[in-house]
Amino acid sequence: MDGILYEAQRQGRISFYMTHYGEEAMIGAAAALDPGDVVHGQYREAFVLLYRGFTLDDCMNQCFSNGLDEGKGRQMPVHYGSRKHNFQTISSPLGTQIPQAAGSAYALKLSGKGNCSLCFFGEGAASEGDFHAGLNMAATLQCPVIFFCRNNGYAISTPASEQYRGDGIASRGVGYGISTIRIDGNDIWAVYNAVKAARAMVTEENRPVLIEAMTYRVGHHSTSDDSTKYRDRKEVEQRAQFDNPITRLRRYMELNGWWTAEDEETCRKEAKKMVMKSFNAAERRKKPAVKHLFTDVYDEMPANLIEQQKELENLMKKYPDYLSADNFESE
Repeated sequence: MDGILYEAQRQGRISFYMTHYGEEAMIGAAAALDPGDVVHGQYREAFVLLYRGFTLDDCMNQCFSNGLDEGKGRQMPVHYGSRKHNFQTISSPLGTQIPQAAGSAYALKLSGKGNCSLCFFGEGAASEGDFHAGLNMAATLQCPVIFFCRNNGYAISTPASEQYRGDGIASRGVGYGISTIRIDGNDIWAVYNAVKAARAMVTEENRPVLIEAMTYRVGHHSTSDDSTKYRDRKEVEQRAQFDNPITRLRRYMELNGWWTAEDEETCRKEAKKMVMKSFNAAERRKKPAVKHLFTDVYDEMPANLIEQQKELENLMKKYPDYLSADNFESE
């Protein structure tokens, strides 16, 4: 899916994309959670949604901002969200999800349901003030939240060595009185077991845990970035070849007799067929109706929005060469 959508952006068929290359082992976190746990993603956590039942069609519809996109085309591509799957909608500003995760965890604590929240963020987001506010709030209010830092070495173009002088992000958790562990973020079993143990701690003892997963971003930060401008290609190639989470898992499975080269080839072919089927269907679907510019914010639309809506509708009727008035109501 990453490969196809990345190329689609380069062809101008979608406006933006971010890949998961090098950080695929984080799916272990999804496997360690309960479906009722609330996830606050950053932007490389599509695996959580897919693991929970969010479909390829759902992903494609969101990236193409078509009429079946649950966000009705009002978000950038890869900014997924799903109430059904307890996944809070992703937002671009760095770190905003961290205090939100502390708040949702506090609400879960009060509900007594035995669930927690898990918040993904990068080491770059940990340089934001929201990081400190969120961790301190979670620690003092004893919130059942797992803070999961994906330390992939770069905050877009800024290497970790230029972001901080301390010992990574883990030392900050200790400073806030939060139980903390640093793990190999390219080992799916390390990720799974760390999150599984952390979930037991936060739900049973009502206190936060910080996990720092050391990994490496193999791809560019996004389609707006060219990482060759700030790091050596050989560095990237070496990390992709020798410390690739997918390769490591595949070799482990092969050594145990659970997987073969034939299985790999069949799986990849089937996966590509499924992705292309969803891709082609999503690209052909119509865009959301223009009226959705005004919906889903207020229970009852206020007078100023009603006025703006009428003004836009009149302009569309007046200038049909630019945008057909039929698009106002139809999907």
